[in-house]
Amino acid sequence: MEHYLDNSATTVVSQKAAEAALRIMTQNYGNPSSLHLKGMQAEAELTKARKIIAGALGTMPEEVYFTSGGTEANNTALFGAAQAKKRRGNKIVISSVEHSSIMEAADKLEKDGFEVVRVAPQSDGIIHTDDVAQVVDDNTILVSVMTVNNETGAVMPVENIFSAVKDKNSEILCHTDAVQAFGKLKINAKRLNADLISVSAHKVHAPKGCGALFVRKGVRIIPHQYGGEQEKKLRPGTEALPLIAAFGVAVSEFDIDANFNIVSELSAYAKERLPEIDGVRINSPENHLPYVLNISAGRVRSETMLHFLEELDVFVSSGSACAKGKPSHVLSAMGLDKNRADSAIRISFSKYNTKEDLDALCSGIRTGLETLAHR
Repeated sequence: MEHYLDNSATTVVSQKAAEAALRIMTQNYGNPSSLHLKGMQAEAELTKARKIIAGALGTMPEEVYFTSGGTEANNTALFGAAQAKKRRGNKIVISSVEHSSIMEAADKLEKDGFEVVRVAPQSDGIIHTDDVAQVVDDNTILVSVMTVNNETGAVMPVENIFSAVKDKNSEILCHTDAVQAFGKLKINAKRLNADLISVSAHKVHAPKGCGALFVRKGVRIIPHQYGGEQEKKLRPGTEALPLIAAFGVAVSEFDIDANFNIVSELSAYAKERLPEIDGVRINSPENHLPYVLNISAGRVRSETMLHFLEELDVFVSSGSACAKGKPSHVLSAMGLDKNRADSAIRISFSKYNTKEDLDALCSGIRTGLETLAHR
């Protein structure tokens, strides 16, 4: 039996979402930009999906722009905002525990002459409001802080951070990477004081290759792709309608409260069982999002344990899937020692997981420690 506990990397596509993609590919396959009937039918599907995504973000449909995923949404937000605001200032503030698509985009902007300030979490793994507010000044044009950390599940006080930023200067653009929060926490762009929000389809039981960027009405960002009228020229190119329609269906299936309760029980069970294993320590903050749990088993490197577990049909991650095994900058920023960071494992849940999955995980880790630590 398979025990898949790597849902922060990607999720299984729901049956209804897969059926929607197939229907678009084989029946309603017109180009949404075409003016004939097939095109208008496709445009209706695009509009429907856009309304669903907007509803889940508490926004208007015209504020939602489809992308190829969270990485493109994050890049579009950072590069577009920086270029649009560069005449007013050149300082960008991010957290030091962002996803690589933010970290590397910020590195590039720094090479291009922008000043980038990276705010570290405190020992609890959280980016604190005062730590961000104190580095924001008259030269600041953009602040980007993720809603939920993809490695530890740390929930950042984005609403408080952005409120503090806006109190200092309402013209500063505020962006949040909400990829790990979307569908798991209730998100409202207005309540967050967010100007830009990135989300991804394949984290919420829709296919890979699709995401969206919320851009608050009135906010101007510079496009970095050219060649068509699609997505109001911010992201030109024929829309991936099968993926977008499936994304809409998956979002329409959200039951945030019910799923949160299911996953909270699983997370509590895991935190009860895992520390019973000698050498296992929990790295996630106390009030982490239940969907993500980071642990360390200090005697065995995470990649070694990961491959041992996969032989038992238990699938977890050693950190962010985009890092492909590189050392975790998140755990380093939290101040964890090298041995603890090197043995870190990310366990991430979905509504489809059960306690049997966790029993298999605990059994596998216990056996792995007994077997591998002596090699």
